[in-house]
Amino acid sequence: MPERALNATAASLLGFLHSGPSSGWDLLATAREVIGPFWSITQSQVYRELAAMERAGLITAQQSGRRDRRPYELTSAGQAAFTVWLAQEPAPEQIRFPLLLTMSFGAHLPPETLAAFVESHRHTHAQRLAEYERTREAMTEAVPAGMGDAYGLATLDFGIRYERAVLEWFEHLPARMTRG
Repeated sequence: MPERALNATAASLLGFLHSGPSSGWDLLATAREVIGPFWSITQSQVYRELAAMERAGLITAQQSGRRDRRPYELTSAGQAAFTVWLAQEPAPEQIRFPLLLTMSFGAHLPPETLAAFVESHRHTHAQRLAEYERTREAMTEAVPAGMGDAYGLATLDFGIRYERAVLEWFEHLPARMTRG
């Protein structure tokens, strides 16, 4: 058992290692692809957590491979720690939306600056929605009905609904925030 409770980053890495040994670089790429749309993870976090988990006996480092990358392998203690973490109820989410932080101080910005920020973010959310919808279409076409990744589709469905809600929110902003 680890000396400290697993944080979400460490637990995510353990979850990815269930698929087999992987280097820190590959784990970072997987994290960015699989959970990146809803969970931020940095390179420094990955390597810090890998070192801590190795010291705790949750993973073992193997011989360096191509490009001097060291694959890490999940231990039985790591599997057990992941199982314990996964069985705990997740903490409530916190909204971390940088545009909202800036907007809360919008009275101190020139209106055209805030309007440009709003438009930039509206565009980003519209692009994400389109990407999520393309991904959902590809996922549902690739696998016969009922045979797909229900967990991945449920997560993707949340992303689609979230982006639609954010785009609807943009439509209801006062004109002074959107037109400068």
